[in-house]
Amino acid sequence: MTEKLVIIGNGMAPGRMLEHLFEAEPGRYAVTIFNAEPRVNYDRIMLSPVLSGEKSYEEIVIHGDGWYIDNGITLYKGHRIVAIDRRAKTVTSDHGVTEPYDRLVIATGSVPFVIPVPGHDLPGVLSYRDLDDVNAMMLAAQSRETAVVIGGGLLGLEAAAGLKARGMDVTVLHLMPTLMERQLDPAAGYLLQKAVEERGIKVITKAETRAILGEDKVSGVELADGTVVPATLVVMAIGIRPNAALAKDAGLEVNRGIVVDEGMATSDPAILALGECAEVGGRVYGLVAPLYEMARVAAARLAGDAKAGFVHAETPTKLKVTGIDLYSLGDFADGDDREEIVLRDATAGIYKRLVLKDNRLIGTVLFGETGDGAWFNDLTRKKVDISDMRDTLIFGQAFQGGAPMDPLAAVAALPDDAEICGCNGVCKSRIVGAITSKGLTSLDDVRAHTKASASCGTCTGLVEQLMSLTLGDAYNPAAVQPMCGCTELGHDDVRRLIKAKKLKSIPAVMQELEWKTSCGCAKCRPALNYYLVADWPDEYADDYQSRFVNERVHANIQKDGTYSVVPRMWGGVTSSRELRAIADVVDRFQIPTVKVTGGQRIDMLGIRKEDLPAVWADLGKAGFVSGHAYAKGLRTVKTCVGSDWCRFGTQDSTGLGIRIEKFMWGSWTPAKVKMAVSGCPRNCAEATCKDVGVVCVDSGYEIHFAGAAGLDIKGTEVLGQVKTEDEALEHIVALTQMYREQARYLERIYKWAKRIGYDEIRRQIMEDADKRKAFYDRFVFSQKFAQVDPWSERVSGKDKHEFRPMAAVGFKEAAE
Repeated sequence: MTEKLVIIGNGMAPGRMLEHLFEAEPGRYAVTIFNAEPRVNYDRIMLSPVLSGEKSYEEIVIHGDGWYIDNGITLYKGHRIVAIDRRAKTVTSDHGVTEPYDRLVIATGSVPFVIPVPGHDLPGVLSYRDLDDVNAMMLAAQSRETAVVIGGGLLGLEAAAGLKARGMDVTVLHLMPTLMERQLDPAAGYLLQKAVEERGIKVITKAETRAILGEDKVSGVELADGTVVPATLVVMAIGIRPNAALAKDAGLEVNRGIVVDEGMATSDPAILALGECAEVGGRVYGLVAPLYEMARVAAARLAGDAKAGFVHAETPTKLKVTGIDLYSLGDFADGDDREEIVLRDATAGIYKRLVLKDNRLIGTVLFGETGDGAWFNDLTRKKVDISDMRDTLIFGQAFQGGAPMDPLAAVAALPDDAEICGCNGVCKSRIVGAITSKGLTSLDDVRAHTKASASCGTCTGLVEQLMSLTLGDAYNPAAVQPMCGCTELGHDDVRRLIKAKKLKSIPAVMQELEWKTSCGCAKCRPALNYYLVADWPDEYADDYQSRFVNERVHANIQKDGTYSVVPRMWGGVTSSRELRAIADVVDRFQIPTVKVTGGQRIDMLGIRKEDLPAVWADLGKAGFVSGHAYAKGLRTVKTCVGSDWCRFGTQDSTGLGIRIEKFMWGSWTPAKVKMAVSGCPRNCAEATCKDVGVVCVDSGYEIHFAGAAGLDIKGTEVLGQVKTEDEALEHIVALTQMYREQARYLERIYKWAKRIGYDEIRRQIMEDADKRKAFYDRFVFSQKFAQVDPWSERVSGKDKHEFRPMAAVGFKEAAE
């Protein structure tokens, strides 16, 4: 007989519990869920990336509406349970819905702690716990004004980073002398504060809040020493309390949280509790790994396993702020019965501290380099005697036993129960088992079946190493199909061999790499031509006959065999002289259609192929060059009017867009590249769906990348923020050059970035100044040899640096 299971709360813990339960006992329960929030289950770990703009709500949904339908779950959205009648075995929502149960699970989570100081209830004072809080903060951030975050713990710092990314002037107030004092020692706290301040966030420690100021809304925060910090938004992020009021009203045993035994049962055996509202073994938990362990135990008990029990384990702490690598685990307090091992590298910004007691690791603090966190966690959990590795322990797993160990060997040495993904509580054996039993071959497959690396992503490298170890040569994340039927080699291998063998012509490539055909085909010749142009810009002569017809004739072929011509308008800006020239060309050649494009230019459609040389000759006399609307290269830099005209503009977006376009035009790229510069966060130039975009903010320029708005729709990732226009240009050029050197032919930036890794791109462009400068210099060098518009030398009255040398192939010859 089907039992009625009612769940109060729809967070991550009950969602994971149901996954386990449906796997163990499908069809045993008719499930009803009451969710106080008006939405489905989502990944609360990822609220910080949503706040910062790195992810959208849709990207963090765990169980969409279809999942509930497929599993026969009745979900009441926006229904808060107000009463539990244990005698009648019913629950009642604030909308008057009463539901009977055989088994009840309480998963009401936690409530934020709000300091009861004067002004705490003013409009503009928010907490940070759920999506509604995030939406409210994003709305407030549109003002681009000042925010104060009270609390320098995990949530506080993530909130501060998100608001800063949204363009606000942010100050963090923290009561203690160092940030995250519960998870970090003072040394790591100092490094963390330094890293936070380097991101433009002010930090005030030893800051005791006396009052929140304002009449009808927040205007500032007053500290105990009399200091007043201006603020239009105040975020309280100082801690949470288990939300146990409903259980207490129902007569269940409540201490700090709802008291449960090791099987997650409350004082009423028909009722279980799990998640942040539960207290097990005298402890309450706020990190997700123990909550998922509670979910596993609760599911097992509901499925009839009377032996399943919760066992406490120390949980690592990680900060989800892009570019700050931090890992903390265990007990690292000082004591006479303890030893410590410390490694500091001031130049690299690395700090490691291991705390030992009786030759066993009991505490770990890692800052700047956290790759060995899983190994240190395993040593701590198993209380391994580290006497034999005492001298090399601080250097990590790879250095045990003398010479450095190969990374795959280090992963192989991890025990089966070693935790790989802390966010989702996934161990090594579960990942390996899923790969082998389900035939998984991609990272996305592993994420879908195990959840490993599906949240914060810091364990992605470990997961990929496990895949390489398990699948051997069958797994190669960079592997692709042969680039065409002329060769067995993929794009990556061809490009690697071109450099390694110093191949500098298409015939040389085909000969040395044993092409199966004499002259290649329409797929491989354009790709080889691009790779050679990109790798040897000063030695290889661009072969126009190996380009697509659109690139050869500087026009887009249409379905009726005619062509469209798009002259370049720098940043979408034009003049009466240019407009008259276009009108004259339209009249002279009887061009049937003239259209304004989405890239802020004018497209003339219906031109006969034989007229193309004369059309371009006339346009060239007026100073026009090709807009490259056909190109695997920079097409447009869309702009808004910016600070020159717009009352909201913070920077000269038009000027920057023109500067970028004039600096970079004519640079061939693996696929088309579209850019945009918006003068303020209102984003009128739609910079957040382009290959590269800039959103101007009061404090500088926020650079975005890896967006798409064609067959695939994807918002951009935030690369980072810079202060000056010169810095913005350097970072964009370096990013483009990195893409030019690493991407496969016809691979858009967003696909390349996903394959390479967003964090790796940020590391090389935002954090490694030497590498960024090298990319920039190589782009500038390659532009000296760019072979583009063959009529450009005819243009007069322009600065020489704005145009590139004439192509080796004449335009008429190319058109043929």
